[in-house]
Amino acid sequence: MLCSGIKTKVPSLGKSLVPGRLLPGLTLLIVLSLSLLAGCKEPPVIEVVEFPQSFADLVDKVQPAVVNISTTTTVRVPGHPFQHFFEQNRNDPFGDFFENFFGAVPDRELKQRSLGTGFIIDKNGLILTNNHVVERADEIKVRLTDSREFKAAVIGRDPKTDLALIKISSPFEKLPVLLLGDSDQIRVGDWVLAIGNPFGLEHTVTKGIISATGRVIGSGVYDNFLQTDAPINPGNSGGPLINLRGEVIGINTAIVPGGQGLGFAIPSNMAKAIAAQLADKGVVTRGWLGVSIQKVTPELAASFGRQDSLGALVTDVVPQSPAERAGIKAGDIIKEVNRRPVKTPDDFYAALDDRKAGQSLILLRKKNGGAVYLLL
Repeated sequence: MLCSGIKTKVPSLGKSLVPGRLLPGLTLLIVLSLSLLAGCKEPPVIEVVEFPQSFADLVDKVQPAVVNISTTTTVRVPGHPFQHFFEQNRNDPFGDFFENFFGAVPDRELKQRSLGTGFIIDKNGLILTNNHVVERADEIKVRLTDSREFKAAVIGRDPKTDLALIKISSPFEKLPVLLLGDSDQIRVGDWVLAIGNPFGLEHTVTKGIISATGRVIGSGVYDNFLQTDAPINPGNSGGPLINLRGEVIGINTAIVPGGQGLGFAIPSNMAKAIAAQLADKGVVTRGWLGVSIQKVTPELAASFGRQDSLGALVTDVVPQSPAERAGIKAGDIIKEVNRRPVKTPDDFYAALDDRKAGQSLILLRKKNGGAVYLLL
């Protein structure tokens, strides 16, 4: 029997199992493992594989910093259903007839209420959420897990990434916070928890895994989402996607209507940069290079004599722009920005946005088989 190098993986029991008792399946696994190793002269290598028996301790740790957000928005409704028709037909005699017949009916104001989620990132009351949760809201109320309720004000919004920063004032004590982790370290298959307010069901916790990274779902130039199968529903928007260390690695933002297990979250590394600018200035300032770019399709790559279709293709350069002064021309392919690989136009925009004000920019340009670094 060959025994050298055999590894036996024994699952960790975890805290949730009763001391002195083993699950039947686990007992059978250990017995079979030991039977296979019987007669081996060399001691086996035992590798303990950790897996969560319960998420209760983690939930207790992170849930106090997750908040429910309710908003009220004033919506103006036309006084009668033909008002739009009248406005489009001011010179039509029949339009005048109907307007005179129905008379002038004043517009009405309706209060529209909606629900969302957020999480506290600063002990002074800063809360990160989605822009679409608080956009156009006349009143924002925040409810904590201990039932305390506060009014909140918008500090800043960034519609392009669908992120917003709001603030509450707590006169009682310092608030619990969640830390933004490193979303670049997340791997497909990692466990995650989603906490939110789906359909008004406060502080609902669901679990799942990271299904994919770098997902493009057609939301704009900053389209770079984490995909998860943790159940996410209307009302979860703005809530945290949490790893097993209790760090936020994503902000739950979108779902596929009618789909199951298809949720999308903004990566925490993108949120860090946006939140910092919103807290500092209330707005996000983005760098301008003066180029139009597009994806390198397989057909374009073949026309350039390239084997791969990675990079961002420059299709136009604005006259007198920083790009033109640096020597960038239409047809160039940008492969790196500040030493960060650029595989798609989304990578290009993301790297450009991470540049701080006044910071130099280094581009790796490829054309006609050559590569040149440019400093802007």
